[in-house]
Amino acid sequence: MTSLNVPITTTLALFPPPALRFDDVAFSHQGKQLFGPCSFTLNGAGPTLVMGPNGAGKSLLLRLAHGLLPANEGRVSWSGEVHPRQAMVFQRPILLRRSALANLTHALAVNKTPGKARKKLACEALARFGLTACTDTPARVLSGGEQQRLALARAWVLSPAVLFLDEPTSALDPAAAKAVEAAVKEFHQQGTRIVMTTHDLHQAKRLAGDVLFLSGGKVREHTPAESFFNTPVSQEAQAFIAGELYE
Repeated sequence: MTSLNVPITTTLALFPPPALRFDDVAFSHQGKQLFGPCSFTLNGAGPTLVMGPNGAGKSLLLRLAHGLLPANEGRVSWSGEVHPRQAMVFQRPILLRRSALANLTHALAVNKTPGKARKKLACEALARFGLTACTDTPARVLSGGEQQRLALARAWVLSPAVLFLDEPTSALDPAAAKAVEAAVKEFHQQGTRIVMTTHDLHQAKRLAGDVLFLSGGKVREHTPAESFFNTPVSQEAQAFIAGELYE
């Protein structure tokens, strides 16, 4: 299992995480509007859980925020920094055809970490996420849970100010999902802004500080988690929480 009880020593925890702002952001493809226009600001303590039915635009929101897709309209901006250090973990981790250790040292090299420090930092991250035994194992033959933890370890070594996670536990068994949730909590405790999509209501209740609820490519609600789950305002959110289809 993971080793996630090591004291955190990072300057991130000394500063509030950067706020994310969408101003009338919209995205279209082949003439069809898939997202927005939407305006909101994520500046709470978080983590922010992005929820909604399939096709609501959750993954699009993360890709627009992370800069993987350019908005056709509007503006995505951050407080304090033009582009804070970010990382993203996908539902299916994107891993290099090399060992678990080399996946991390490569990320550090791209980040221009001095060569002498890379292996030490990578080994510490592997240990933190319970992957020491997998150090020399090709990343792509690891189990699904191990691959997801490796993706999180790779993000960890970069000390991101913001971490985006797109349904990171949807394909995992309960034990692996629990390990990923523990990692998400530790990122949050070290001061990283967490923006994570999930369709799992129970998981959202365990993790969320606030909920951004999407339907039809638009933000229908953005409220503290307790308010969202206990007194949802929109009909779409009420139906979603009740497990009903909304048309």
